[in-house]
Amino acid sequence: MVESGDIPEPSEFPEPDAVQLEEGRLLFTQQCTFVLGAAKPEHVPTTDLPEIAFAGRSNVGKSSLINALTGHNSLARTSNTPGRTQEINFFNLGGRLMIADLPGFGYARAAKANVKQWTHLVTTYLRGRPVLRRTCLLVDARHGLKPIDFEVMTMLDQAAVNYQIVLTKSDKIKAEALKRLIERIGKEAKAHTALHPEIIATSSRKGIGLEHLRAALMQLALSPEEAQALSE
Repeated sequence: MVESGDIPEPSEFPEPDAVQLEEGRLLFTQQCTFVLGAAKPEHVPTTDLPEIAFAGRSNVGKSSLINALTGHNSLARTSNTPGRTQEINFFNLGGRLMIADLPGFGYARAAKANVKQWTHLVTTYLRGRPVLRRTCLLVDARHGLKPIDFEVMTMLDQAAVNYQIVLTKSDKIKAEALKRLIERIGKEAKAHTALHPEIIATSSRKGIGLEHLRAALMQLALSPEEAQALSE
């Protein structure tokens, strides 16, 4: 087990090499199709594919990021009304990877009954999904980690769900402020046992960080044999 003091700072992670970037690009050029929207835990589809989930506060830009990664303008539905999506939406990427778009959390105007329903749906999914390889926890770069993000991180730690922080809308702050934010989040997050320590900054609008994120997610879709071959 890696001690918290031995975890590298986010800036110490090497950039993906040319081969990883190309493999990531190829994966995300595959056809991506909507499978279904699950409003209840029993509706979640059975699959043998490795799965990546996207989670984050309402209006953090989850749907925009999924659309940008896959090159589809309207694959994941975006809305001007935060908290509108009440289902987990599943997408099949080329028969290689399943993508799960989780309902946004933390929208104050949502009815308490809806919040309870969403919480049950998401926690049941996260705690009982053996094919789930990683959850991308999206955080708005303009605001950083909020108390509700820490609550979700603690829940993911307790469920032993591997997760990674992905910053969105990083084009909306200056480069130096973004660097300080990444350093601060890296320090704040070290105590979280299930957290993958690399932080990836992205912008769906400007395309920042998308190649890097594709390469990271591509490696999670590989079989052990494919991962070995790629490393050689």
